[in-house]
Amino acid sequence: MPVLSRFYGIIIYMNFRDHEPPHFHARYGGMEVLIEIETGKIKGEMSKRALNLIFEWMEFHKQELMLDWEKARAKKSLDTIEPLP
Repeated sequence: MPVLSRFYGIIIYMNFRDHEPPHFHARYGGMEVLIEIETGKIKGEMSKRALNLIFEWMEFHKQELMLDWEKARAKKSLDTIEPLP
């Protein structure tokens, strides 16, 4: 479970060789979601406030997320991504 970014108590990570479509996981408190990178489709539950922060962060980093997705599929080391300020 390589961690890509951490901000405001939210942990963003990807799993190696995960299933399609391209996505990432986020944890906050006891909640966890899977978010598709291209569509923003959510699986799981999380507070609205945390989801808003995640989507704000995702809009700035979609290209980096897709690059990390390809690296994860190839079992290569992932790059960390800047958190929200």
